Amino acid sequence: MGVTDRQDRRAPTVPRGYMSRTTRAARPVHRGRTAHLTRAAVTVAALALGSSLAAPPAAGAAAPEPSAVFVQDNDLEGNAIIAYERAHDGTLTERATYPTGGEGGALDGAVVDLLASQGSLTYDPGHERLYAVNAGSDTLTVFHVRGTELKRLQVLPTEGDFPVSVTAHGDRVYVLNALGGGSVQGYAYEDGRLARVPRAHRDLGLDPSATPQFLNTPGQVGFTPDGSALLVTTKNNGDRVLHYRIDDRGRLAARPVVTELPDAAPFGFAFDRGGRLVLAEAGPGAVALFDLTRGGRLRLVDEQVTGEAATCWVAAGGRFFYASNAGSNTVTTVRGDRGGNLTSLGNTPTGTGPIDAAVSPDGRHLYVRTGGSSTVDVFAIGRDGKPAPAGSVPVPGGVGGEGIAVV
Repeated sequence: MGVTDRQDRRAPTVPRGYMSRTTRAARPVHRGRTAHLTRAAVTVAALALGSSLAAPPAAGAAAPEPSAVFVQDNDLEGNAIIAYERAHDGTLTERATYPTGGEGGALDGAVVDLLASQGSLTYDPGHERLYAVNAGSDTLTVFHVRGTELKRLQVLPTEGDFPVSVTAHGDRVYVLNALGGGSVQGYAYEDGRLARVPRAHRDLGLDPSATPQFLNTPGQVGFTPDGSALLVTTKNNGDRVLHYRIDDRGRLAARPVVTELPDAAPFGFAFDRGGRLVLAEAGPGAVALFDLTRGGRLRLVDEQVTGEAATCWVAAGGRFFYASNAGSNTVTTVRGDRGGNLTSLGNTPTGTGPIDAAVSPDGRHLYVRTGGSSTVDVFAIGRDGKPAPAGSVPVPGGVGGEGIAVV
């Protein structure tokens, strides 16, 4: 329903109770967040406030939780999350590794991006939860987040084959399964735990035999900013973006509104500050900006070609967007203005095979996973939006691994 073509788009030690990887048995490989004061009183209050800000914390006072970056290794014999402490200057220090209780997976033909997706690891600040897909065991792991520490709470079936992406909004969580034609499954919080939502499973109906496999599985699932709809990208398998309306109970419309983007291979996406869709198009190697109409269709606002290979992932930081080009070992910076016009600010070298990326909540740093060299590359973002190299840390066993979240 509602199809448009491409031409129409113009207009260390882990605290007790927290699980870390210490020993692990090998598992089979499965492919597949009013009083009035006098002037004197105001002066006294200001002095007192200044003194309290300058003074060190009182003995016994709780220290603020450290900022963190989490990545998953997608190990086929036991998936795990690696936690890094994030310093004020953006640099990272590895702190601990936490098993998910599930296995990673690999799609046929994939090399640096074994899941061939965006959003396989997602942080939910409202519930202080981290969600991780286990593609090889068809499960979703839920962690509680406390600084750089993770506590595993649940491991849930995804009601489908090979989960690759997960998204959260309010009390709702949806996961995307990539194989068997693709599907989405919804969950909701009940008494602090996730539970499956009835009538929140939809089969995508993609061609399960299309090859190469890693280019023909769905790329990402994500809520619209207001939480009223769910979007899914299909990459080469139809070159479509699917829009599912969500009702007040978290249930999906029976059928999606479909926007066809011929030869675009729509992959990863994010949203700008105005709620417009920022889409990485692997086909032309481009970053495209769309309005979402009330009917659920996409209307092209502007498009900027990167000139690079395998432009598949995109992260948003204010009015700047960062597209990972896995085939060129670069990240392209694109600036958007209020009118929706896009301007390329050039390409920045990364390690081998840049994939998932994330911008820190303060907008000061960009973190890029590399699936070839198995690192997290750190960049300081200048006022002009351009990233400058600020270090790199290894991801143990992370070649081909995907997923990154910044807290």
